[in-house]
Amino acid sequence: MTVKELEPKRVFEIFDQITKVPRPSKKEEKIRRYLLDFAKQHNLQAKTDKVGNVVISAPATPGHENAPTVILQGHMDMVCESNDKSFDFDNTPITTVVDGDWVRAEGTTLGADNGIGVAAALAVMTDPDSVHGPLEALVTVDEETGMTGAFGLEGDMISGSILLNLDSEDDAEIFVGCAGGVDTVCTFTYNRSFAPNDFTYFKVDIAKGQGGHSGGDIHLGRANANKLLARFLFNLSKKYELSLAEIDGGNLRNAIPRAAHAVVGVHTSKKEDVRVALNHFIAEVENEYSDLEPTIEITMESVDKPEFCIDSDTTLKLIRSIYSAPHGVVSMSRVMPGLVETSTNLASVKMKESNEVVVTTSQRSSVDSRKWDIANQVEALFALAGAKVVHGEGYPGWAPNLESPIMKIASDAYSELYGVTPAIKAIHAGLECGLFLEKFPHLDMVSFGPTLQGVHSPSERMYIPAVERFYNHLKLILKKVADLKK
Repeated sequence: MTVKELEPKRVFEIFDQITKVPRPSKKEEKIRRYLLDFAKQHNLQAKTDKVGNVVISAPATPGHENAPTVILQGHMDMVCESNDKSFDFDNTPITTVVDGDWVRAEGTTLGADNGIGVAAALAVMTDPDSVHGPLEALVTVDEETGMTGAFGLEGDMISGSILLNLDSEDDAEIFVGCAGGVDTVCTFTYNRSFAPNDFTYFKVDIAKGQGGHSGGDIHLGRANANKLLARFLFNLSKKYELSLAEIDGGNLRNAIPRAAHAVVGVHTSKKEDVRVALNHFIAEVENEYSDLEPTIEITMESVDKPEFCIDSDTTLKLIRSIYSAPHGVVSMSRVMPGLVETSTNLASVKMKESNEVVVTTSQRSSVDSRKWDIANQVEALFALAGAKVVHGEGYPGWAPNLESPIMKIASDAYSELYGVTPAIKAIHAGLECGLFLEKFPHLDMVSFGPTLQGVHSPSERMYIPAVERFYNHLKLILKKVADLKK
């Protein structure tokens, strides 16, 4: 069976079309064209703003013209992670696989975050069985790498008073709050030094970690490949003179790093000692992460002498700061039990041609002061190591409103359909809702979606039965709102 044959058929047919459109963050031209073409084909009004957001408008079904206007909101970009580093996300469609009750991709992220939310919005706007008031589908750009679409949304793009964010990942849960976030970027400038002739050089490679979403999965305790690599290099640096020629790990600020590598050298007389040290390190990692990282691989191979190395002073400062930098859960919420309040992700380490190594970290918190507290701790650490530290603009959290009328409608609708009262939660991830609320304080919002697992990694998958529940839930919410009067 193929994806487009699944039920609800209208939703999965559109989702299948979306997976065939390349849509990396900041490269949304093709998916934007798809959305505008979709609107034209279905005689719907559509417009864009200067940052590339798209709003598609659908009229109310007859008799419900006076109902409040509902905004169906999702984002058009996806996280691009692949087990095959040569996979061309700019031009190659995602290959989907129906695997029992799940949909996954062949070796890449699936893009159900947030392709399924966009598909549901387009489906319900064109579903002849759907009953609704006036609808606006707001599909933003660049949610995954900066929320520039939400930041740049112009005031006249939307007119609705209710917003349904379709970008959550758990069935039977309704989200009414989210964390705010900020990126902290630390740049080391190094001098090139000649690689010693009497050294043996190795490539240490950490690969096939579980990774995952740096908000939704941060509490699971999965390995951070950058941290593991720094740990091994730190232990070597305590015993041996070390030459570092190359270091690279992680890709995206909102993904837990799955892979990292370094090219390092030690005196030729210590060659076998390093191999023994690696074997001990592998055993330690296997023991510590036996149930969390079943596929992780740590290998080392000899390589030719590199052209140059990073100067020894910067090498030690870089290794020591990455090793000691915080990563993971910092504190849990006392307001909502089980919710991560504050966390930080040591996301990527990249060498640049300009004699720089850039370390990117990302901090999240549902308490704004705690977000800046952990960001400042990261700054203090890397500043002590001599790095230049810059904080991003950041984005606000979304404070829960437990008196929200749309929350009650959404909760009642799910209970009516499935006989289960959905959990009301906040999420430790960045939704665009906080930014929307800053721009449009009158909005009444909730976020919900079908069950997704492993998002932001090639293990991403979507639970098929939950998609039907999600779509039925969306339709009933819209019907209940359609019965209201402005």
